[in-house]
Parts: sequence; C-alpha cells; structure tokens
Amino acid sequence: MLSRVANTLYWMVRYVERADNLARLIDVNRQRLLDFESLDSERLRGFWKPIIQSTGDEELFHSLYDESGSDEVIRFMTADLRNPNSIVSCISLARENARTVRDQLSDELWEEINALHLFTKSHEAGQLLISDPPKYYENVRRSALTFLGIAASTTSRDEAWEFMDLGRHLERADKTTRFLDISTYLPAGSESDSTGVLHWTAILRSCGAMGAFRAGHHELSARGVLDFLIFSKTFPRSVRYCTERVDLSLHQISGTARGTFSNEAEREAGLLLAALNFGSTDEAFEVGLHDFLDGLQVRFNKIADAVFETYVLMPDRIQVRPLEPGAGISAVAAWQMEQQQQQ
Repeated sequence: MLSRVANTLYWMVRYVERADNLARLIDVNRQRLLDFESLDSERLRGFWKPIIQSTGDEELFHSLYDESGSDEVIRFMTADLRNPNSIVSCISLARENARTVRDQLSDELWEEINALHLFTKSHEAGQLLISDPPKYYENVRRSALTFLGIAASTTSRDEAWEFMDLGRHLERADKTTRFLDISTYLPAGSESDSTGVLHWTAILRSCGAMGAFRAGHHELSARGVLDFLIFSKTFPRSVRYCTERVDLSLHQISGTARGTFSNEAEREAGLLLAALNFGSTDEAFEVGLHDFLDGLQVRFNKIADAVFETYVLMPDRIQVRPLEPGAGISAVAAWQMEQQQQQ
C-alpha cells in the first residue's frame, strides 16, 4: 500500500472518531448544566474550563474568545472552523481525506461521510444547534457510528482496514484519557458531595460506558470509573482494550509475530500494553492521576509519531531534511501537520 494512502485512511477514521467523541462530551456536559441552573458567570466558567483544558485547546480558545461561557465553549468545540479540532473541522478533514482515496472506499462509506459533511455545513444544522442541540449531537454521533459500521462491513481485512482500525483505537484511547483528565482540573473538594457523582456519571456517559459499567456492578466512584475506563479487558473504549487493538493492528500490518517487534511503533505499543496489563488503579493514584494520564497521552503520541516515521515519512525526505538533535518528535509532528493541511 502507498504510504500516502495508508496515512490518509488512518487520519480519515481518526477525525471521524474525534468528532464522535467531542459530540458525546459536549452533549453530556451541556445537559449536565441543567442540574446547575443557579450557576453565576464565574462558576459557569469554572464548569467549562476543565473541559477546554483537557482537550489541550485552552490557549487557542482564549486567543479567540474573551468570555468563557457555555455559548462560547460550545461554539468553539462544535462549529468554529478556526479550531482545527472542532466537530465541523474534524468532519471536513475526514471528508477531504476520504475524497483523496475515493477509489479505496465503498460507495456506501463515501456517501455516509459526504452526507455528514453536508449536514454539518447546512443551514439546517446551524438552526438545529440553536433550537435543539441534543438532536444535532445525536445526528453527528449516529452518523459517525454508521460510518464506522459501514467501514467494518464493507472493507476487506487487509492493510487498508488495519490502518483505519489503528487510527480509530489510537484516537479513542487518547480521548478516554482526556475525558478522565477533566477530573484533575476540578476545584478541590468537588468529590466530597453529589457533584462528584454527577461528574463521574458524565464521564461514563461521554464514553458510552454507563450500561456496561452498571452491568459489571462496579462502584460509582473515582476508583471504580478509573479502573473500568483504563484497565478493562473487555470494554471497547477502555485504554487497555484500545491499546491491545493498536498492538494487534501494527503486527498485522508488518506481519511480525506478537510479542516481538520490527519497528519503533510496535515496540512502543508493546511496552504500553505490558504496563497496562500489569498496572493497577492504585499505581495511578500513587503517581498522581494527572501525571499518570498525561504519561499515557505522551505514549500515544510516541506511537503515532513512530507509525508516521515507519510507514509515511519517505526515506529521501529524511535524508534531505534530517531531524535536529532533540527535536525528533516535534519535527515529525510538524511535517505530519503540513501534509494533512495540503490534502
């Protein structure tokens, strides 16, 4: 498979997965606000600030908006094209990636991503976002899930599928840790009353995990939610499950036996999977939850950069533009962003 095609399929699915996760996060927390109707403007900013911080877009947000109320945050994360990680931006980028590899996709898959793109750009969507936000986010979520379902039903289990599955699970694992990281930005004492229960309930709902969590008779507490969303072997949005799928896809692509590695991406994925297989929630609390989650996000980025170096970055480009000492990851990330913007 051409490296350009592999990279495009990988990012196409990552963007759809990102849009789906953002739609879940915004909708759940927007509805959660109904329980806090008496919040003044200062406390309202305190409600949304952890969510913006967890996405890593706080600096961009404050450069674009003077206020930090519900309307501003929701607009920034949903429909602001100046934010490359907004829902509308992600869908647009996913559709553009799909267009460049149109011949690699089934007709049904192309039609679904194109329909979602047209919906987010339509006047109807703008009006729906104002008059009936839950319906807007439901449309995005359902279309994203339909897209992933069509991909699973119409794509041969070859390299194309493995790159798509790799992108999906790497993005999903990253977003799960970011949703959990919201708790580390909450004011001290937030876990001492019913607000803490509402917060962890919102995190579970953002990950579509409430039903599975209850079915497993887990305790609705910080420890119970963390144990489930990080270390579960069976829940498809847990960090451990997603890392397992990332490791599997990487070995399927290279043909290398699992338990060994032939490139840096496989080595990094194997190390992370081993750490999760033998890790525990107690260790996460000992390290400090934010540091633990931040460490996971760093390792996801290492895997993504290693995938790019192994399968996308051309050897002649490496020779012509050697990476400066100490700037490896940032240089690769810059080159990767440049390629995405050119598509």
